Amino acid sequence: MYDQIRQDTLFIIFYSIVTAMAAMASCYLLFRRANAIAPDVTPPVRLRRWTAAFLAAFALNHIWYMPIFFLSSSEDIRLCDLVGGLLDSMTVFPLMIIVLLTMLQDRHRPLWPVALMMAPVVVGSTLCVATLSYVFLPALYVYSLLMCMGLIVYMVRALRQYSRWLRDNYADLEHKEVWQSFVFLAIVLLVFVVYAFIYEGLVYLYAMQAVNAMLICYLLWRVETLSDLSIPVYDSEDLNATPHADQWSEDVPDKRGCGISPGEKISLSSNIGLLLRQRCEEPQLYLQYDLSLPQLAQAIGTNRSYLSQYFSNQGTTYNAYINNLRINHFVSLYREAVASRRSFTAQQLARESGYHSYSTFCCIVKRKTGQSVTAWMKTLLERGGEP
Repeated sequence: MYDQIRQDTLFIIFYSIVTAMAAMASCYLLFRRANAIAPDVTPPVRLRRWTAAFLAAFALNHIWYMPIFFLSSSEDIRLCDLVGGLLDSMTVFPLMIIVLLTMLQDRHRPLWPVALMMAPVVVGSTLCVATLSYVFLPALYVYSLLMCMGLIVYMVRALRQYSRWLRDNYADLEHKEVWQSFVFLAIVLLVFVVYAFIYEGLVYLYAMQAVNAMLICYLLWRVETLSDLSIPVYDSEDLNATPHADQWSEDVPDKRGCGISPGEKISLSSNIGLLLRQRCEEPQLYLQYDLSLPQLAQAIGTNRSYLSQYFSNQGTTYNAYINNLRINHFVSLYREAVASRRSFTAQQLARESGYHSYSTFCCIVKRKTGQSVTAWMKTLLERGGEP
């Protein structure tokens, strides 16, 4: 195989280009502060750094493998290959898992389990290097496959939790959802697994480098288009803060207690419901793009734990509450435009209703009504503009 590679200058050039792409992407993420891909998005600093570390390790390990293309001694090739596998198990693979974890911003997950997961692979790779043999590779392949399956199961559960957290805290999910990333990365992972078990011919090596190039581009795009959700949105976010005395009755519970009684739920709902009408619905605060739960809590003079508990008691989410207000506002604007016979577009009305992205508005309408925006507006017109 390596004889074929030595004779294929085009592959060596392609391999070098992919290596350079990873190195440049790593430097970009580390040293460039501005966002060149999505200037209006502030990406997570933590994710940028971990992704830069992964891409740097990727580039360095690619450089390590380069001498194999020119070595003639089978023992030297084997040693270089085995040491490369050990370096991969110590850097590239664990950093890839860490990148996946840091995409989920609902909480900072501990990273020590990654080291624990990779420990058997590192030990097995070290034994391969020490004995200069591939005898342990079948066991490592089986363990790696089981580890990947377990990781996928964990990620599916974590992604579901993350999606619920988003809907509980944000009205606008644009630049926040990451499930597409996991689908893409799962496909890449499957390709690597097939590569490890099947590995056949120079054509497959070309395909692997093409996948590597796509992975680098995708990670760079993903990091730059994912909003940082850890930015402090207001100063009084401390959950131990006491609500304003003039806004609460004596029946409001201490959130440090173990539970909320039925009477306290009524008091909580009535007070927050009144404040939401006075300080969100009447002044149309919901038209503010990217309004978050903590920002709304600050606006009505409470904290996010009380407000979150209120929406939970109402059997809804913050996301649903804000989007219902925005959809009703859209219907009101639409009715006025039709009555006054003025020209308008659905995109224009959606933006005036608080939607920064028309595609987001279309998705919400489709989820709520089961219709496209055009069909839904036609139905509204037939009903005289009533939602």
